[in-house]
Amino acid sequence: MIVPKNLTMPRLSDTMEVGTIIKWHAKPGQKVKSGDVIADIETDKATMELQTFEDGTIAELNVKEGQPVPVGTLILSWEGGTGGAEVKGSASKAAAANAVGSSSASSSTAVLDAPAHASNGHTSERIFASPLARKIAADTGVDLSRLSGSGPSGRIVRKDVEAFIASSTSSTPAAAPATSSPAPQRTAPAHPAAAAVVPGSAFVHTPGTLRAETQPLSNMRRTIAARLVESKTTIPHYQVTVAVRMDALLALRQQLNDQLSPQGVKLSVNDFLVRACALAMHQHPYVNSRWVGAKGQESIQLLDHVNVGVAISLPPEKGGGLVVATIRSADSKGLRLISSETKSLADKARTKGLTIDEMGDSTFTISNLGMFGVEHFTAIINPPNAAILAVGAAVKKPVVQTVNGKDELVIGHEMQMTMSSDHRIIDGAMAAQYLATVKQMLETPATLLV
Repeated sequence: MIVPKNLTMPRLSDTMEVGTIIKWHAKPGQKVKSGDVIADIETDKATMELQTFEDGTIAELNVKEGQPVPVGTLILSWEGGTGGAEVKGSASKAAAANAVGSSSASSSTAVLDAPAHASNGHTSERIFASPLARKIAADTGVDLSRLSGSGPSGRIVRKDVEAFIASSTSSTPAAAPATSSPAPQRTAPAHPAAAAVVPGSAFVHTPGTLRAETQPLSNMRRTIAARLVESKTTIPHYQVTVAVRMDALLALRQQLNDQLSPQGVKLSVNDFLVRACALAMHQHPYVNSRWVGAKGQESIQLLDHVNVGVAISLPPEKGGGLVVATIRSADSKGLRLISSETKSLADKARTKGLTIDEMGDSTFTISNLGMFGVEHFTAIINPPNAAILAVGAAVKKPVVQTVNGKDELVIGHEMQMTMSSDHRIIDGAMAAQYLATVKQMLETPATLLV
């Protein structure tokens, strides 16, 4: 007699309390092979894939799609194989050690990895596509087998589906590849107007129609919401803004990038910001501190290390939202190393997902919306930090410049920086002095090279 093995909802981060099966790619009685993706699991950090590493048969699916369940809840019963389980992807070693539980002597036969591909329902043929791309395709009747993916390893992502939909409205769809038995096709809903894709949106809209609906929160959105409410309701925020002349920095950046281009290095304005903010902490240590202790026993903890967190926006196919990647010991790293680490972490965050270590222990955070054309905004402090810097775009403006003792009106680049601070730790004068130091470094950027 075959005894089914049980797979429970794994814990993939130290803050994860619940997980959600976004999509099952298997059903009871289905035989699967090693490497097949059987489910997409959403955690409080990202969306992961549940992947088998041995052959067997699905006995029972114990959790419905879209149903959040606590860590440790039985989600699937399995028959066949030799047992054994492993967790891969963005979980830390500590999380991985506790990720898979079993309610019988036999353990599960699956791995978790970052989204890369998905089963199309046939174990002999698989389509590599993100969960969001599959959802849009299902809603609009697009056959994913007709698409070529532009994502990592040829994965089909949202923009591939949207581009196909957009092109289909103005041309006759190409014939599907010949097969021994034609695959069933879904027909998109008829509408007098062509479907339109809204840039930056996860949804395909038809002109002239709006749909009232309630969108359930993802685990990541729920975690972000809880942390932001906690921050705004427990930390007394206030903001201080300064304007920075950016012409010297932009000129130096261009010169360095021209020289470093053969080496594949391209510095961003944000790289200079990270270094300036980190170096300024040595003159203003209270900005690099945190509020600690229980009520009645509170204290200010000054830190002896500078870890700058960089806010990274995630694409819709990764659940959207923000994560903060940490540049550790940023005050001791040069521009090239800061640039390399930031690009590597941003790419990993948007593809595989970051580990707990890569997102933890920041002492100060930078949120930069300048690349979106935003000139000014305020940000909410990322606990347990004492401050966060909101950075806008460097825009051309009329500015007064003194030449040979005379004031002249010229066109220059100016960037606004707004720091939100914890008033329990940093008062207005301290915030102004810190920003003045950062401003001076950015306006005389050669100081950031030594």
